[in-house]
Amino acid sequence: MRIIVFSDSHGSTGCMQAALLDHPEADMIIHLGDGEKDLEKLSHLTAGKKIIQVCGNCDLYSFLPANEIVDVAGVRIFCTHGHTELVKHGTEQLVEKAKSLNASVALYGHTHQTVTWYDDGLYVLNPGSIRGGEYGMIDITPSGIMVLQADV
Repeated sequence: MRIIVFSDSHGSTGCMQAALLDHPEADMIIHLGDGEKDLEKLSHLTAGKKIIQVCGNCDLYSFLPANEIVDVAGVRIFCTHGHTELVKHGTEQLVEKAKSLNASVALYGHTHQTVTWYDDGLYVLNPGSIRGGEYGMIDITPSGIMVLQADV
């Protein structure tokens, strides 16, 4: 299973469109906030794919949740924009929350900085800003989990 992870599109859909065209095999799309309505503009490319979205600090008047837990193919994924976990000041709160929820993957945005690391059973990914052409991918296979950074 392939999951494409976007964050911080801020009204710009060109790079999201390019990434979706590059990866038609993706089964799921996760948008980590600050661009709540942007995927709607690409519905012709997202049809049939599961979509998960959380609210970012710039998604004013949003009814989206601040955090989401998704169980995919036996892998628990914690999704957040990151502002509620204060990620601009470090990832300690994010990691603590993800581990308390028994997540294997923690996803966040907000900083517009790409981050990928693994420690003590937890994969952490910030895909950067798709507005700037950065996004992430998660492949879940029988052999394990692979977390990747990509650029358009």
